[in-house]
Amino acid sequence: MPDFKKRVEEAAAFIGNHCADQPIAGLLTGTGLGGCADAIQIAHTFDYDAIPHFPRPTVESHHGRLIIGRLGNCPVAAFQGRFHLYEGYSPQEVTFPVRILQKLGTRILLVTNAAGGLNPQQQAGEIMLIADHINLTGENPLVGVNDPEWGLRFPDMSQVYDPELMEYARSVARDLKLALSSGVYAGLKGPSLETPAELRFLRTIGADAVGLSTVQEVIAAVHAGLRILGLSVITNIADPDAPAPATLEEIIAVADEAAPRLKKLMIAIMEQLPANE
Repeated sequence: MPDFKKRVEEAAAFIGNHCADQPIAGLLTGTGLGGCADAIQIAHTFDYDAIPHFPRPTVESHHGRLIIGRLGNCPVAAFQGRFHLYEGYSPQEVTFPVRILQKLGTRILLVTNAAGGLNPQQQAGEIMLIADHINLTGENPLVGVNDPEWGLRFPDMSQVYDPELMEYARSVARDLKLALSSGVYAGLKGPSLETPAELRFLRTIGADAVGLSTVQEVIAAVHAGLRILGLSVITNIADPDAPAPATLEEIIAVADEAAPRLKKLMIAIMEQLPANE
C-alpha cells in the first residue's frame, strides 16, 4: 500500500499542476464510448504514458488519454480508456484513476460502459442507468491493508449508485425525450464471454446487463466517498435460448451509434452539477 499510495500521489500532483479548477466530476468511459469526451471544452490533455506510474490500456477503442476541462459548466477530469482485470492488471491498477480523482478532491464519478443485455425487454443501443451491481469477478480492490485516509475498512454498499444523481439523470432524460431504462449490472472478469448456461444463471440472480468492467472502480469510489452515477450502453442482447456470437467490432459499432445520445445526456447532467453540489 505505501508504494501504491506514493504512486497515486505523484500522478495526482502531476495532473493537479495543470488543473485551473478542481475537477468536480470524474468520467471513466467504456468500450467504444471514448468519443463522449469530445464534448469537453479542453484545457489540457495527457497521454497516459506521460503521467507518472499510469497503466496503459491494451483494448481497442480505449484511447489512453486524460482530458482536463469543462463539460457544460462542470470542471471535469475525463479518462478515455480504462483498465481491466482480464488485461492482467491488479485490482489496484484498475482503480488507479479513481484514486487519482480522490486525491484531486473530485466528488462525483460518472462511469460508462458497454454491456450485453440480459433483459428480454431491452434493445441493442439503449442506455441503461445502473441501479446496482453484482461483483462476480472474484476480485476486490480493497483486499489488503486498509489506509484509513482513503476510506473505511468495511464500506457500506447498500446505496452504491447515488439515488439523487439517478433521479436527476431520469429527469434530464425525460426533458431530452431520451429513453433511459434502469437495471442491475453484473461484472465478470473475462475475457471469455458468457456461455448460455452462465447467461441463464445471471438472469436468475437478477442481472439485467453483463460486462467486464466497472465494479472494481465503483467499489474503490465508494471507499473514497465519491457519489457515483453509472450508465451502460446495451450493445447486444445475450439470449441463452438463441445464442449468437458477439464480436468486438459489432459491440464498438453499436456503442458508436449510441454515443451521440449518451453524450447529449451526459452534458445535460453535468451542466448543473456544480449547483447541485
